[in-house]
Amino acid sequence: MVLRPEKEKEAEDIFRKWGLDFAVIGRTTDSRRFVVRQGGEVKADLPIRELGSEAPLYDRPWTETPPSPYLDPAAIMAPMPTGAALIKLLGSPDLSSKRWITEQYDTLILGNTIQGPGGDAAVVRLGDGPKGLALTTDCTERYCAADPREGGKQAVAEAWRNLIAVGARPLALTDNLNFGNPERAQTMGELVGCIEGIGEAARALDFPVVSGNVSLYNETMGEGIPPTPAIGGVGLVDDVARSATLAFKAAGEDILLIGGAPSWLGRSAWLMTVGGRDEGAPPPVDLAAERRNGAFVASLIRAGQVSAVHDLSDGGLAVALAEMALAGGIGATIAAGASEHAFFFGEDQGRYVLTSAPAGTAAIAEEAKRLAVPLSRIGVTGGETLRLGGAAPVALAALTEAYESWLPDFMDRS
Repeated sequence: MVLRPEKEKEAEDIFRKWGLDFAVIGRTTDSRRFVVRQGGEVKADLPIRELGSEAPLYDRPWTETPPSPYLDPAAIMAPMPTGAALIKLLGSPDLSSKRWITEQYDTLILGNTIQGPGGDAAVVRLGDGPKGLALTTDCTERYCAADPREGGKQAVAEAWRNLIAVGARPLALTDNLNFGNPERAQTMGELVGCIEGIGEAARALDFPVVSGNVSLYNETMGEGIPPTPAIGGVGLVDDVARSATLAFKAAGEDILLIGGAPSWLGRSAWLMTVGGRDEGAPPPVDLAAERRNGAFVASLIRAGQVSAVHDLSDGGLAVALAEMALAGGIGATIAAGASEHAFFFGEDQGRYVLTSAPAGTAAIAEEAKRLAVPLSRIGVTGGETLRLGGAAPVALAALTEAYESWLPDFMDRS
């Protein structure tokens, strides 16, 4: 921690209050040198420039990951009905509830937790408020394996969206780069691509990388882990009482889709879990659209014009709607696009689902049109089922059973 000298006593008092060690170990200078002394003797005297902007670059030989072909959604047959596919996704290891784990730990943080596990981001009040911090971690390793640069961009964009979705202003990110053996040219190429994608997205979204760590050589029996550049994001909520949540709040509210109709099935959770295929190019990330759509959603939250907000990610629109319905205990009826499985399970980026009172929908749509933000009314909340297009309605109780049972059942079997 770097403190102004006049804050030293105040900081020490806070440290002592919480039983923490406190010591002043150095001073900043204008010498542009890093000097370490012990017992008055200089042990190190190094130039700052060479440690920072001119530090040696880790650059092993690497090969670029071959591009994966685009999968035309019209050429992909749905192996099961929409409702059954949704239940299978909600009951899968990736998308099932992690309540079995989170309820074993203290998530209240001295009573300051405003939003705990299960939402887009955690929200923790700072002191007595009204400000708070929003925190999230994100990564889709399927995307990174298929296209490291696009996957790196997506990990940053999803963290950014998750902060936007709870009403936070994204401030900064930290990266946790987990890869296999960098002495393998393919693995080093994955590392290079992901870093380039992270940097591109961070610059485009004004979402700076302020810290991070790297874990390499993660292999078992010569097989490396998938490239997993986990992104931790932090944002500022000006008033935690006005933070947004994903739960449907009332019956009869309009459901709005921001960003355009989904259709991208390559590397999707649906294609892998339901179709048994891990192939195709991952969805591209349009960073200009991410910023435009996110700024619009943030403005609606600040103005109190929407009652629920959730971004689209793994599982696409169907899983996002199911999570909103289960969180609020309220069902919904949704009109489908031309290709139901692509519309409900496509993982196109830059998408959000919102709910609003019918009286406010026209004003929201007009503002979206003015800002060139794609918006469509896709349904209405209400009932005890989720009706997705022409598919048979699925009871919320059946969705809850699938969502909540996988992890406890797995742990029982273990």
